[in-house]
Amino acid sequence: MNRFANFCAGPAAMPTVVLERAQRELLDWQGKGSSVMEISHRSADYIEVAERAEANLRKLMGISDDYAVLFLQGGAALQFSAIPLNLMNGGTADYLTTGAWSQKAIKEAERYAALGLGKVNLVAAGDGTDVPDVSEWQLSDNAAYFHYCPNETIHGVQIFDTPKVNAPIVADFSSCILSEPVNVNDFGLIYAGAQKNIGPAGLTIVIVRKDLLDRASAFCPNVMNYKNQFDNDSMLNTPATFAWYLSGLVFEWLLEQGGVEAIAVQNRKKAAMLYEAIDGSDFYSNNVNPKHRSIMNVPFRLADDGLDKLFLEENKKAGLLNLKGHRVVGGMRASIYNAITPEQVAALVAFMKEFEARHG
Repeated sequence: MNRFANFCAGPAAMPTVVLERAQRELLDWQGKGSSVMEISHRSADYIEVAERAEANLRKLMGISDDYAVLFLQGGAALQFSAIPLNLMNGGTADYLTTGAWSQKAIKEAERYAALGLGKVNLVAAGDGTDVPDVSEWQLSDNAAYFHYCPNETIHGVQIFDTPKVNAPIVADFSSCILSEPVNVNDFGLIYAGAQKNIGPAGLTIVIVRKDLLDRASAFCPNVMNYKNQFDNDSMLNTPATFAWYLSGLVFEWLLEQGGVEAIAVQNRKKAAMLYEAIDGSDFYSNNVNPKHRSIMNVPFRLADDGLDKLFLEENKKAGLLNLKGHRVVGGMRASIYNAITPEQVAALVAFMKEFEARHG
């Protein structure tokens, strides 16, 4: 078996030991004579899988009983609709935009505002390289909620400190969940697609304060209604059972690594190694304000973009995969989620230096 270093932004790399365990259990899970994805989601066996996954996620993130933890479908993009349908409730929703994903979120919320479900206020807009200073923010009085994206996957912009606002904070943690400790009690709702730092595509985690569960619009579809999903243990409809099971294995792996606190130290070291290589070179560049550089998604450009194709061809031959930047920004991007090892980042840095020596 030859496992390459996969720097894809999502679906992203998963821990090899987790995939090996899933491989061993694929045809005969726990001696049941069938795969875990072939058993009923309402069976006692699968409910144990689901409950263990939730308990371990609560342990990893310090989630109290004041919060519901939902395992849903549709990706974070579906939550762009679910959030205003569940929380806007005739009020004003504040949105801070710092990149492509928060821009998509506000555009979706504006669709529902246009239908009379409430209003949307743009607090401030970043340019994809920085976060607007708090002094520039235009916050609403008594907002229904404040939405932002802590880590913009495409642009590589990260907000490390939780905003101080007088409204329930809603945050798209898709590309940074479980990468560093976070105080869940600071938030009204956290949501994240699983396909970056947790498990395979098809599962979305929603962590919502229980006092926010009864605000849904009458127009909110049944399967998007947080209260309905909570009352039915995230099984109002058939859930993404295999993705849920695999995510549970990742939670167990993360606990074995020492939890979020331990993985955060490793993540900071990986990011520092890569940014040091970029900043120490005249050949590579990153235009994000260093104060807000993502530790999960590192975009960079070559001095001569005419070399981009050759760079991608050669790093693939070197066992370094999926380094092409998003089409919105171009260049390169290395997504260094929890499953990416320091050794893999070191291999990328070594390749970058060797490529620069030949073409710089």
